[in-house]
This record gives sequence, structure tokens and C-alpha cells, in this order.
Amino acid sequence: MVLGKVKGLTISFDCLNDSNVPVYSSGDTVSGRVSLEVTGEIRVKSLKIHARGHAKVRWTESRNAGSNTAYTQNYTEEVEYFNHKDILIGHERDDDNSEEGLHTIHSGRHEYAFSFELPQTPLATSFEGRHGSVRYWVKAELHRPWLLPVKLKKEFTVFEHIDINTPSLLSPQAGTKEKTLCCWFCTSGPISLSAKIERKGYTPGESIQIFAEIENCSSRMVVPKATIYQTQAFYAKGKMKEVRQLVANLRGESLSSGKTETWNGKQLKIPPVSPSILDCSIIRVEYSLMVYVDIPGAMDLFLNLPLVIGTIPLHPFGSRTSSVSSQCSMNMNWL
Repeated sequence: MVLGKVKGLTISFDCLNDSNVPVYSSGDTVSGRVSLEVTGEIRVKSLKIHARGHAKVRWTESRNAGSNTAYTQNYTEEVEYFNHKDILIGHERDDDNSEEGLHTIHSGRHEYAFSFELPQTPLATSFEGRHGSVRYWVKAELHRPWLLPVKLKKEFTVFEHIDINTPSLLSPQAGTKEKTLCCWFCTSGPISLSAKIERKGYTPGESIQIFAEIENCSSRMVVPKATIYQTQAFYAKGKMKEVRQLVANLRGESLSSGKTETWNGKQLKIPPVSPSILDCSIIRVEYSLMVYVDIPGAMDLFLNLPLVIGTIPLHPFGSRTSSVSSQCSMNMNWL
């Protein structure tokens, strides 16, 4: 008898949204199919799936132990959210090559359904960062006697939902600062900055309306600006590694001495970025809006207003599922 060959092994998910992208959240049921295509006839010990979700952090730092000695310190940490295994064909034991208990699969394409439930407890949103990640995946393994197993892994996305319609994220954010410049024995007038935004919570694709007043009573030319920053923080072995990235920015008009500029809802659009991650013990992703005055030859005058990037947009009548569907295509770009 001529043994058949495995032509293809694929994993597909039963998607829950209009954009046909596998996106889930805590408590959802993840379902799909493992498709096996063979030419000829094969004997199989087992076909298994292994689903797992975890956050992982890793970075290295150089250390000096003396004048001529250096070593590398590794920092790693991991949090597991779930670990699920299931057997679609066959039995648990794959470490023997006996002919007992084998299953015959005939030529053609065969599909095997799988299903498991994500934990009800909060999960971290899928994320890929500089020194860590949050990943969720399903792996299929086909075991046959006397042959290496055929394996395939496919990731899916999890959103830990942040509803920006909550009162704490709908509250306005505001601040005021002032700075006086000194040059040798002369003191110029102050530079003052006041800024306000309508709320703390936003979703990707929205524009932040910035209300600000900048008064330049100094002798220098200054420029008002605004930027959105993302801060990634990674924690391992009592240490913290931080990465700060510019997300979006805008520039106002240059202000000469004695001039004032007012922003009446100047718009800064939020690009497709990862939602905030606030509940993971080893990875945090936070955002802030910095409104500042660029002062040549001196420290800038700046205001930091905290932001939370959510997954459920400002829509008082929208359901959770429809809100996620409407944002899915925008949110998937950062993956």
C-alpha cells in the first residue's frame, strides 16, 4: 500500500463581526475548524488543538562587574491567561509508534470542529510592544507513527473592552501653567498656557478638540504645539522598562512678543493605535496629550493631559457587539 501525504493543514475561526476578523473578549466562545487535506490514505495517531493566551516580557541590560568584566542581565516575566487542550482525533499518547488505535483518513479534505470558552475574568488586549507582547493563539498538531508531527499555529485577537461612555472617561481634562524667562540680569515677562479637552476617553479615528490659550509676554518668538504620546511600560524582576512613542502631533502659529493665540477646538486626530492596557501586571500601555509651548533656548512650557484609548466609542445607544464591529477595521490596523 502506498502511504498518502498531508497536502495541507489549516485553522479557521468562526468570526463574530462584520469585518470577518477573529476578535473576541473575555467570556466569549472561540470556535472554528481544523481542515486537513490529504492525498491518498494516511494513518493517524491523533489530531489535537492547543489554545493559549499569555503576556510575556523580555529585555536585557549590560552590567559591569569590574574594570574589565561585563555581563548581561536578562529580565523576563510571564502571565498566563488560559491554557486549553483538546483531542479532535485519536488519543492522548503520542510517544509510541505502535499500530494500535490508529485512525485511517481517506484522500480528500476533512474538517474537524473545535470550541472553547475564554475565561470570564478580565483579559489583556492583544499587543505587540518593544519589550513584550500579549498573544492569543490556537495550535493544531497532527501525529502519525514514525513521522514528525505536522504543526500549525494561528493567532486571534482579544480586546479587553474599555467603554469610554463611563463617567470617569467623560470628564473634562484641563490645566494651566506659566513660565518666566531669565537672561543674565534681565527678566522678561511670563509665558502662560491654559488648555482643556472635552473628555479623557477616546477611540482610534476620533479627533480630540483642543481648547487652549497661549500668551507670550516674553521677548522671544515661541510656537504652541500639541502631541499625543504612547507610553509602554514593561515590568520584570522588580524592574521597569519604559518606551515612549510619538503618535500624532500638530503645530500652531509662531507667536512674537506680546501676542496671544487661542485654539477654539483645534483638532488632533488619533490614528489606528492599540487600546490602553491598564489591568495587566507586567505590561501597561498608556496615552497622554501634551500641549506645550516650544521656547528656543529654554525649557519648553508644557501641560500633560491623560488619555484613555478605548474600544467602545461614544455612542449612548450602541450595543457592545455593534460597537466592537464598527471599530474592528480601525483597531486591527495596529496589529
